[in-house]
Parts: sequence; C-alpha cells; structure tokens
Amino acid sequence: MNGTEVLCYTRRPESEEVYAAKLAYSMHLALRNADGTYEILNHNSGVLFAEATQDTDSGLLTAKSLKNPYLFAMKDGYGVVAIRTEAYGEPDESSRGKILLFTTEDLLQYRELPLLELPEDESVLRVAAGYDPVDDKYEVRWCNASYCCYKVVVDSLTDIHCDTARIQIEDVPAHTIACDIPGCEPCNILTVPDAVGRRLRNKLKTPVNDGVEVPNRITASCREDVEKVMAKSYYSDGSTVMKRVDWNLDRVDFATPGEITVRGKIHQEHFPFPIAINRADPCIGQWNGKYYFIATNDADWNHTLYIREADSIPELQYAQEHLILDCETYPHIKGLLWAPEFHVIDGKMYIFHAATTGEFVHEQSHVMMLKEGGDPKRKEDWTEPRRVVRKDGSELCTNGITLDMTVWEDNGNHYAAWSQRQFEPIDLGAWLYIAKIDPREPWRLISDPVVLSMPTYGWANNHTFVDEGPYALITEKKIFLTFSSALVDSTYVVGLLSADHNTDLTDPKNWVKKNYPILTSRSMPGEYGTGHNAYVQDEDGLIYNTYHARPGINAPRSSGIRRVHFDAEGEPVLDMTEDLDLNERLANVTMKVVIKPKGEKAE
Repeated sequence: MNGTEVLCYTRRPESEEVYAAKLAYSMHLALRNADGTYEILNHNSGVLFAEATQDTDSGLLTAKSLKNPYLFAMKDGYGVVAIRTEAYGEPDESSRGKILLFTTEDLLQYRELPLLELPEDESVLRVAAGYDPVDDKYEVRWCNASYCCYKVVVDSLTDIHCDTARIQIEDVPAHTIACDIPGCEPCNILTVPDAVGRRLRNKLKTPVNDGVEVPNRITASCREDVEKVMAKSYYSDGSTVMKRVDWNLDRVDFATPGEITVRGKIHQEHFPFPIAINRADPCIGQWNGKYYFIATNDADWNHTLYIREADSIPELQYAQEHLILDCETYPHIKGLLWAPEFHVIDGKMYIFHAATTGEFVHEQSHVMMLKEGGDPKRKEDWTEPRRVVRKDGSELCTNGITLDMTVWEDNGNHYAAWSQRQFEPIDLGAWLYIAKIDPREPWRLISDPVVLSMPTYGWANNHTFVDEGPYALITEKKIFLTFSSALVDSTYVVGLLSADHNTDLTDPKNWVKKNYPILTSRSMPGEYGTGHNAYVQDEDGLIYNTYHARPGINAPRSSGIRRVHFDAEGEPVLDMTEDLDLNERLANVTMKVVIKPKGEKAE
C-alpha cells in the first residue's frame, strides 16, 4: 500500500529532571522508513497531551495524562482514542468506563472532545478504534480491568453512551511493534498519504539549509551595488530566507569597465551559549540607532537591573553593564526585580518589569519611562517605577501576584499580556491574562483582564502549574505569542499561541494554542530549561530570539541568542542551530559583476 507509516507511541518516564511522567505519558509520533527503522519527530517529545480538569467552583486545575493512545483514520481527518490517567500514570477514577477522544485534520493540531462514556462499568486498560468506509460505520474495541473485551459499532463516535449495545470479543491485542526509539512504548502504526507524512516531517523536524542562490550576473558602478546583493537560503521544508553576503571586493576597481568574478561568504552571526551567565529572562531593545540588553540578575538574587549598550546585537555580548535600578532607591521597590523588557510606545521608551514591596507574595508589574532626551545607560534618566493598574485606577491584582508583562500593537490597539497567580482563597497557579492598554499611559489598562491561557497540559504543569513569560512575535501573516511553562528548572519549556491580525485579541476564541511546546530541553543539546523568550530584529531584517537556559541540568540560568527561522507555513522555529541554519559547504558563493562606472549607462 502506498503511503507513509506513522508510529504512535508513548515513552517510559525517566528522572523528574530529564523526562518526567507528565511528559512521557503523551502521544509521540515517528515515521517508519522502508528498511524498518524509524525517523523520530519533535525530538522524541510528545505532540498530544491530555488536558487538566478544572473544578467549576474553585477554578483549581487537576493534571491528567494519557496512556495507550491509538491513532486511526476517520471519515474526515483522523482520531485518537486513549486512556486518561492521573498526572503520573495512576488510574483515574473519574475516567472509569470512559475514554479520551481527540480529532485532528493533520496530526499536528488536536481537539479534545468530552470523554466517551462506554457501556462499561470498569476501568479501561486498552482501546482501539477504526472507520469502515464500506459500511460507513465506526468501531471501538476495548479491554477492561477484568480482561473482558468488547466492541461497539456506531454511525458516529459521539453516538456512544452508557446504554449502547456492546458485543463481547476475544481480545484487543496488545501492541508488539519492535522499534529502537529511546524509551519507546509502541502503540500502533497508521498509514497516511505521503503528503501528510511529508508535512509531519517538515513541521516536526528542524529545517536544514540545503541550498543557496545568488544572481549569476549583475551590473554595478560602486561597492554598494554589490554589497546590497543578498543570498537566498533554501531549507529542507521548502522555506527560504534572504541573507547578507560578505563580498570580497578588495581588488575590484569600480572605475574601470569590464567583467569580474567576485567571491563572498554568506554572513552568519555567532552566539556561543551562554552569552551571559546568571542572567535570565533576557530582552534586547532598539533605541536611537543602538541596541540594549537587559535581564533578570540571578547573581545577586534579583536585587538589581543592569543594561548593556552596543551598535549591533553581537557586540552586546561583550558590552559594559550599567546599573539602572536597585532595591534601595525607591521605598516601594524592595527586591525580586524580574523579567525586564524594553518597549517603545508612541515614540517613548519604557521598561516593563516586576518588583515587590517586600516578599514574593507582593510581586507586581511595574513600568518606568526614559525621560525626554535621556540616556538609557543612566539610572537617573529613568522615571520612578509605576505600578500597573486597572482601568479604574485600582490595583491589578489584590489576591496574588502579577509579572512578566509584555505589550504590543496591532491594528491601532495596544495590548498587554502578563502572568498572574491567585493565592487567595486558593493557589490556582500562574495563568496568562490579556487586556488593552492606553498607549499614553501604558501602566493603565483600558479593558478588563481576560484569561488567555492556563497550564492545562502536562508540559505546562510539570512540577508546578505555570504559564508565564509571554512575548509577541508579529509577522505579516500572524500574531504569535510565545510563553513559558512549568517550573523554572531543567523542565522549563516554551509554548505557542497564535491569532490572526485585525481580530479582537482580548477574545480567547481568536487564539489557537499548540498542544505541545515548541522549545524544550530536548530541542538543543546541552541546553536545559529553555524559556522566557523575547525577540529583536537586526539591521538585515533577521529576527533573533533572546532566551535563558541552563548549560547543565543544575547549572545557573544563563542567556542565549539564536536566529528565529520561519518555516514554509510562516510559523516560528526556535530550535535551529547555527550548523542547521547555514551549511558550511554552501556558504561560499561567486557572482559575475559587470563594472559600469558612474556616468555610464547601465544595462
């Protein structure tokens, strides 16, 4: 049969620091090659997680996981049935006699439906499903805790309920697929069209530079004519990016007509990790032709903020640090100076950051502004930090903390997103909120806060329930909002929300949340707990991601910089290493240049 074979599997948990049960008990995917080997997707990380349940009275989330997923083709698209468990794989009594059901069009974005109530009184151990196009019927088979097996045949999966007639069958065979994927617990294999398989490969593997192109021949009258010629880099998923070329023009005489072959090398900035030890939540801003770097200072337990200034992003790695905020200057700023961000709003430069009047439970979002004509490196040129308030001037949060506030503009509206954690009357964990702000007073909301995201997936509530660190990455196609989740240890990860332009961004229905994180400790060798992203554009128009990670499982949080790639569908790729970004064998290029001195008519 023609098509691509897709393996559906879970993994055996490892240590809590490496691959905890909340991560392992999710659905993973791999592609089966013709020789029987498997091509791992998404760095051997899960792509489908069960959602946490939420108590309707308290709002408290209860983490859930899944086991024994079974992938199958539906009449339209695909489905997954699975066993819902407690967070660490224990039986879930609330799922007794029920199974998880997900639908998906592309095996990338999934929708979790309400639990299917089987005609079953016991817990379900294994489940399988399928669609018969001849009879236009669905069949669900399962085995319960007493090892009795049954099936139901229905017109629609949503027709299944506790009174559906069931038929006893001999068995639902356990999966006996042999594979060499580390930690793999095989579930089943489904053959999909090759086009679906190719898209899975393109979306769930990091693109690789596999081609470059420069013009064969140009006409030039000066160095600038050649230097502006860029290379087009091609990648394995069909995406492209334009890059500057460092052309060797030392022996080119632009005053003498003729034709010459010039050589060059595609330009690539180098950022060894880490660029700053004990610096977390980094952000780079631009102001008056300069670049500025700021980050949470873990070296002194978050009691100071320093900035660096440079003419280019690479120079920030070695620039001098200047103190701009401490815990002694203002009576309401006593510590925990967290997650500073530069933002330019209506021509004025601001720093959004969190601070406390004393203890952690009083941490709140603040804003300070650069004074007219001020020097960002001078502490005295920044206004006193001002606490963010609601539209009526009241405190943003009175029963918890707020932090990691970020802002952006779309279609004439200015938005703020932040992380907020309610402690009273019960600790709900950190959730993401969004509201509109007044650009003339960006510390003031002009709409009521709305919950944008909760840490419902296992990767977001691993060790603690946290969604934080939002930051907007805006392209012509979409508004992307990356955020960080889980405990700020080696298991910290980056999630992704996206929305269309010209929509009401304060309506959560206009956002799409990926079921899996796009950056984890498995994405980049030697980098653990990657997260808290911010983005900046360089003079060539390339986007760079500033983030923190740990150079070892228990190493300090440290800052890194890496180019953001955009795949063939325009989604951000945050795990492209420098060797994948530019194939060194393709870096050297040549081009013929016809010299037409100034004053002569060009071709």
